[in-house]
Amino acid sequence: MDSRKKKLGIMGGTFNPIHNGHLLLAEIARDELKLDQVLFMPSGNSYMKDSASIVSKKDRIQMTALAISDNPYFKLSLLETERQGATYTCDTLTELRELMPEHDLYFILGADSLFSIDRWKNPEMIMQNCVLTASVREGSLKDIEEKAEDLKERFRARIHLLPERNIDISSTEIRRRLKEGRSVKYMLPDQVLHYIRENNLYQD
Repeated sequence: MDSRKKKLGIMGGTFNPIHNGHLLLAEIARDELKLDQVLFMPSGNSYMKDSASIVSKKDRIQMTALAISDNPYFKLSLLETERQGATYTCDTLTELRELMPEHDLYFILGADSLFSIDRWKNPEMIMQNCVLTASVREGSLKDIEEKAEDLKERFRARIHLLPERNIDISSTEIRRRLKEGRSVKYMLPDQVLHYIRENNLYQD
């Protein structure tokens, strides 16, 4: 990558809801790669998820804004939520390259996503436009390293594996616990939990 360019991390996701695993992964990537900024980008209309279980864009945007408000390196991006139609990572990265040519892009993702990214729309376009920055799931370093080598060979991907393991918190588990009336303290920021309760989200 061009050392004269700024380094921009992209942390995308449904954020339904955003949780401490997302925040910690982004901070680990920022620290490890000395990123100048990390964009938190709630997805618009994801073609890979069941929209029936996803709360409104407005709620997901607000929860994300609350979650990152105390970190000066984190910034909210509405690039995907403002786009009409299905949201594709390849389009987002292409648009960012055009909007921010002075930045090198680092796409931050969990270990599971690294294993499936070659099945996303236009994977070659994704890998041409960014460095994939992936967490490592505990006990599967060898598998992840083999997958990284496969992507490098097939797509000339640039991949940086983060030294810390994947953070084992999921939005699905949080939604289930909320529906059951169980505690989710320490799984997501207090201000996000307050917003969820104030707006009666994930109760049905």
